[in-house]
Formats: sequence, C-alpha cells, structure tokens
Amino acid sequence: MQSDLRDDLREFLEHHRIHEVECVIPDMTGVARGKIVPKNLFLSEGKMHMSNALLMITVNGEFADFERFVGPSDPDMVCIPDPNTVRLVPWAIEQVAVVIHDCVGLDGKPIGISPRAVLRRVLKLYEEKGWRPVVAPEMEFYLIAQNKNPHEPLRPPLGRAGRSEAGRQSFSIDAVNEFDPFFQDLSRFCETTHLGVETLVHEVGAGQMEINFSHGDALDLADRVFLFKRAVRETAFRHGIFATFMAKPMEHEPGSAMHIHQSIVDSQTGENIFSLPDGTASPLFFNYIGGLQKYMPQAMPMFAPYVNSYRRLSRFTAAPINVRWGYDNRTCGIRVPNSGPDGRRLENRVPGVDVNPYLAMAATLACGYLGMVEQQEASAPMIESAYDLEYELPRGLEDALKALLKCTELADVLGDNFVQAYCAVKEKEFETFSQGITAWEREHLQLLV
Repeated sequence: MQSDLRDDLREFLEHHRIHEVECVIPDMTGVARGKIVPKNLFLSEGKMHMSNALLMITVNGEFADFERFVGPSDPDMVCIPDPNTVRLVPWAIEQVAVVIHDCVGLDGKPIGISPRAVLRRVLKLYEEKGWRPVVAPEMEFYLIAQNKNPHEPLRPPLGRAGRSEAGRQSFSIDAVNEFDPFFQDLSRFCETTHLGVETLVHEVGAGQMEINFSHGDALDLADRVFLFKRAVRETAFRHGIFATFMAKPMEHEPGSAMHIHQSIVDSQTGENIFSLPDGTASPLFFNYIGGLQKYMPQAMPMFAPYVNSYRRLSRFTAAPINVRWGYDNRTCGIRVPNSGPDGRRLENRVPGVDVNPYLAMAATLACGYLGMVEQQEASAPMIESAYDLEYELPRGLEDALKALLKCTELADVLGDNFVQAYCAVKEKEFETFSQGITAWEREHLQLLV
C-alpha cells in the first residue's frame, strides 16, 4: 500500500479512535469474508494474506473445485486495502472500522476470479473507449419474524401495533411507520457509513421494503450495496426481527429485486452518450439495449444466482420473464424511465436482490458494452404487456449455467477463468441443493406414489 494512502487510513482510524479493523473481501456469493485485526497491526502490515480458496466458497460453506482454480497447494493471495472504502461499523460495541480489500497474487497482478476484479475489468474496457458508466440500484428486501427453524415458512414480523401485516399495504406510509424504530436506526447507520441511500417505500409484499441509492460510479455503488446488506441485517437483529435478501422468500408474495438504473457518460465531457445534441436518443442507446437483449439470457447466473432466484421470475409479479424493452413499461425486463436528454437511462429489472452486487453490475455493463461495440440492434419497444409473450430467460439455474458456459463473448469481457470458476461454485451449490428433500416432496409423494 502506498505511503500516502496509508497516511489517509491512519488519519481516519486515529481520528475515530478505532480499536479494530474488519478487513473484508466479497466472495463469489457476496458474503463478507476476511479477518478482524487490531488497528496498529493493520497499519504496520498494510496488507493481509488469505487463502486463495476463500474465493471458491459456496453459499453453504463448501469449497468448489478450488484445486482446479487455486492449485493443490492452496497458496495465499495478498489482500490490499482500498482506502476509498474505509467506514465505521456503527453497530459495533467498540470503535471498529471496515475496509474492503482487493485480491492480488504474489506477483501483484489482480486475482481474476475476485468479484471486485471482475467489475474493474469491465470498467477498464469502458475507460479505454472514453466512457464511464453511471448506475443507481434499487434494493428490495423483506422484514420477517425471527425464523430459527429453516423448515418453517417465513412470515411478516409484528409491527408496533402488535400485529403482522395482512393483505396488501403497497406504498403505505403507515405500514412503514409500524417499523419506525428499525428504520431510524438503519438511517443513522447509513448516514454514519456514507452509503448514500435516498428514498424508502413500502413495496407490494407483506413486510417488503425498497430503498434507493443515489447514482454514481459502479464500483462505489457495488461497495455500498455490499455494506448496505450487512447494515440492514444487523439493524434487524437489534430489533428482534430478521431481514432477508432472498429473491423469493415467501409463497404467494412477490419476489425482491435489485433493479439497476444505468447510463453512460463521456469521460471527458460528462455528457450522456445515450443522447444526441438535439436531445433525441443516440444509436449507442439502442445498441446498449440490443446488447442487453442478446446477452442477458446468457448472463443469468449473475442476475439469478440460486435455485430460489428463478421462483421470482414469473408472470404478473412485477418481475420480468423476457428481455423486451419499453418506455416506462414495468412488465419488461428493460424499462426506459421518463427523463430529459441528460438523464436518459435504462433500468435493468432482471436481477434479484440476492445477487453479488459486483457481479450483477459487471454483467449488466458487459452486456451493454458488447451491444455498443457490436452495434447490436434493439427490438421495437413493447407497448402492451410483455407478460403476454413467451419466456426468454432460463427457467432454472442448470439451464442458465449451460448458457453462460457456451457464451464466448461474455467470457472474453468478464474473463474466461472467472466464468469457469463462478459456474463451478454454482454447480456445487446446485448439487448440494439437489440432495435435500423438500416439504413438497414429503407432502405429495410420501403416501401417494
């Protein structure tokens, strides 16, 4: 770590009288892994060493074919702190800071299967073209009653009135106020950590909320989403409830998404390249849409990474089933919101909220990038409901992984080794899932077949 960056970190840690530092790395699933070290050791070392195999951990804690991607000796990688990510951990008992780290080899080169490195790789391609992505995610999640037995269905928590939500409370202020103590703490945590959250709204599901982020740089937003998920869960623990970012946590309730608003600006002028000087949409705008339409079905493992993810993608649930696009049309996978020329953007409505934010950002930008460099043509905009059309997205994780592994274009942009490693993690998770026996199987097969 350069001495001036170390000085910036030292100043922050000493100003806030930090005792310990959480040195974290986002793994393939978006889980924070790493070490907690004393402040003085963190500053004197300037880096840490961790096993390369950390990046091949599945969501259930197994290691997926790490010998193939890491090596049989399980060597260390070097983890370098990114000073731009240092923040307080406001829910900690003592003064604790968190710093997100980048993963490099002993030769100093980025570890290509690290999610942050994958996003940096895509952003480098944009930089070489003189472009800079601007993104703004919308995060949906559920507040649920504490559920200590995973075999029991989830249910909404009790609000301040002592009752669970019944029926639909879409966009209700009073329904949000039921959890005022929770949201007051969450707001304070987000302010302390400078996460840049904006609006809060009650979504369609019982106990389902949405919080939107201010727009900005893709890597910074991925960092913020990564930290935001931890903040929401920690706040919920404090209030005796759980918060879940599952894509489809409850039957008969809508799923939760991470919609990604995205535009591209000229790196030099800051002007939106999706608009021409006369204010009309540029050819690059339609090429970007065309790229999403062509490559999103192949990129689905980054937008829908688990078996549960595909339960969300069904008709008439505000979740897309295809990659049609339309102006202010929420039945489409790609929505173009109303805006002026400077704010022209599109909203990718396909990703679930269960995604790794670094990989979802990388994937959506990769699809759009390919569309622009290949001059992909967009279809005609959808005027009516896209739910009347056929499914264009994979219906399950197995099919999605097969499609991704066959897509050489995405492998070139994201890195072939990453694609292979990521699919190995997801295949291992699917294998483990397939060994479980579901309640549906017991209910319908136990005594009837």
